[in-house]
Amino acid sequence: MAMFPIAKPKAHSLTGRITRPLLLAAFKAVKRNRGAAGIDKVSIGMFEANLIENLSALERQLKDGSFSPFPLRRKFILKEPGKFRPLGIPAVRDRIAQEVTRRLLNPIYERLFHDASFGFRQGRNCHQALEKVLEHHDAGYRVVLDADIKGFFDNLPHSIIMAAVAAQVADGNILRLIKKFLRAGVMEDGVFKPTTVGTPQGGVVSPLLANIVLNHLDWQLHKHGYRFVRYADDFVVLCPSTAKAEEALTLVSQILANLGLSLSPEKTRITTYEKGYTFLGFVLSSRSRRMRDKSVQKLQDKIREITTRSHNLDAKVIEKLNQVIRGTAGYFATRWFTGRSVFRKLDSWIRRRLRCMKFKRFRLHDNRRMRLRQFQRFGLLSLESFCGQ
Repeated sequence: MAMFPIAKPKAHSLTGRITRPLLLAAFKAVKRNRGAAGIDKVSIGMFEANLIENLSALERQLKDGSFSPFPLRRKFILKEPGKFRPLGIPAVRDRIAQEVTRRLLNPIYERLFHDASFGFRQGRNCHQALEKVLEHHDAGYRVVLDADIKGFFDNLPHSIIMAAVAAQVADGNILRLIKKFLRAGVMEDGVFKPTTVGTPQGGVVSPLLANIVLNHLDWQLHKHGYRFVRYADDFVVLCPSTAKAEEALTLVSQILANLGLSLSPEKTRITTYEKGYTFLGFVLSSRSRRMRDKSVQKLQDKIREITTRSHNLDAKVIEKLNQVIRGTAGYFATRWFTGRSVFRKLDSWIRRRLRCMKFKRFRLHDNRRMRLRQFQRFGLLSLESFCGQ
């Protein structure tokens, strides 16, 4: 397919690179990421109990082409109130096979990816993407095409994925393996459902396949002189004027149509840095860079789960809270973060939740019975303390 230009030479002998050390490294990566068992109910610990035999069998199947993945186990996670995101959980054996495939493909495509792509690439992260956006704003690109691809992972055609991979890979065994991953199907409430479109969210190789396909979008935007930042399927185009942003919207729509995709009319908009917009969990504007409301809500939902009033306040509760606080502050408390006052309010709210746990009620005068220094003695971290570090 012309939209995916071929860089010489194409990779022919990837199957021969499937070795025991590669399989072992893939297993260790899967183990680090933890995760639940698939529909075969084999956990990581169970697979590891017979590791050598299991890896030997997997190596043989991957090399001779007899490998066949299990259907994914369907799981729904809460995206926002009333909305759930479907995940497909592969079997442990299949996650290892996907990780092997990812490790074979990644070096081929990494050198072809655009510098404005930051998602699921080694040495790149959300903070770098956000810093690049702010850099473009400082350079005068203050009109924003805030784009949202409609159901990207669910709607991406298999033919487009395979064409993008085949543009660089000529190993038929690896191409057939990827096709098997895509067509594995899912088990939902005991019923098998075939997958004829999309790449499953939760699959180890899915983020790489997403980057491979959307690399075409990146280079087309580059070709037309646009500044942009992309993190997986989440991207913004930064423009010097509204007219230029409208042209970008038309171009992006055309490019995505060629990929069998479309923009979400409800979530795609043209705005400005002065008015503000959300990107990677932040609200970015010329006045502030703070947590978006949805990020605050997700944090509060996690805190509520830990601080249920019917439970007792003990060291384990403090430990769980500190993990959440450390993770949240580690992400949001950047050098350019301006949401200190939001952190202060959240810290106060967390302490109130703990007082309710302690006294099994909500009374304002309980603040005097359990003061800040007592929480400090417990070892409770505060979000605000991470600001300015």
